[in-house]
Amino acid sequence: MTTGARMIFPNIPVKDLERSKAFFAELGFTFDPRFTDENAAAMIVNDQAVVMLLTESFFQSFTKKELIDPTMQAGTIIALSAETRADVDAFADKALEVGGAPANEPVEMGFMYGRSFHDPDGHQWEVFWMDMEAVEQQGVAGAASAAS
Repeated sequence: MTTGARMIFPNIPVKDLERSKAFFAELGFTFDPRFTDENAAAMIVNDQAVVMLLTESFFQSFTKKELIDPTMQAGTIIALSAETRADVDAFADKALEVGGAPANEPVEMGFMYGRSFHDPDGHQWEVFWMDMEAVEQQGVAGAASAAS
């Protein structure tokens, strides 16, 4: 078993790959051309995380399960960290401005703040900031208790 950092490659099905690429490009993401074609786009989150946007038909070739309709059913929630509370708001506001839809009310816990949105295919994304100093001093349970 390896003890090194592992990369993560969440794969999500999309109806219109070009629309999805345009949406996420507006949010500041870039794509690795080596793994991007008419069926897939490798959206770079950072050096350790790449979200694979796959056309529904291509995604279906990787599973025997039936695809869900993300506008009606939840399959996953993808969470992204932000450096500040202001970054949370800027990112979520931009997502809504360029074609995303609101998901839930903002989450305010004092030590943590987050907002969520649905991408054009209905997948839920959350952007959150945590005061890691408060978490390290009190732990998550202690920071949550102090916030309430």
